[in-house]
Amino acid sequence: MTTGVLILCTHNSARSLLAEGMLNHWAQRLGLDVRAYSAGSTPSGKPNPLALDVLSSAGIDTSALRSKSWDEFAAPDAPALRLVITVCDNAASEPCPYWPGSPVRTHWSYPDPSAAPGSVDDRRTAFELTRQALGYRLLQLLALPLTTLSDAELQQAVDAIAGR
Repeated sequence: MTTGVLILCTHNSARSLLAEGMLNHWAQRLGLDVRAYSAGSTPSGKPNPLALDVLSSAGIDTSALRSKSWDEFAAPDAPALRLVITVCDNAASEPCPYWPGSPVRTHWSYPDPSAAPGSVDDRRTAFELTRQALGYRLLQLLALPLTTLSDAELQQAVDAIAGR
């Protein structure tokens, strides 16, 4: 059975899309039955071009990435979710919808790279550093025996990845 992972950020235009693209890319390359999705509480409606740029530069297909509402994943016909990860502090503090199946929830805090000061090159660097930082945690997630962990064990593992 596919392990569904939903990554949330307020606007679903940068951090959550970076994580969705990378997690799906690596799960496929590693032959793992893991499927990432991303969404936002107030989606911007379009991916940040710098997010797509750094993913493409890392060899990750961005053609399926789009900014979408978390309401899509609270619907009765939504994909089954095992884990929900918030990657921005705003989304973590918002009341989330009910997720069918009551997935494990954790928070991995990252600053918004689109708010980085400076030139476009400075912001591109912020996006790349965020991609790398997310990637480190996502690879740790993929190293877990996701299909055999209990919810309590998964909760402990993903919180440990976050340093808690």
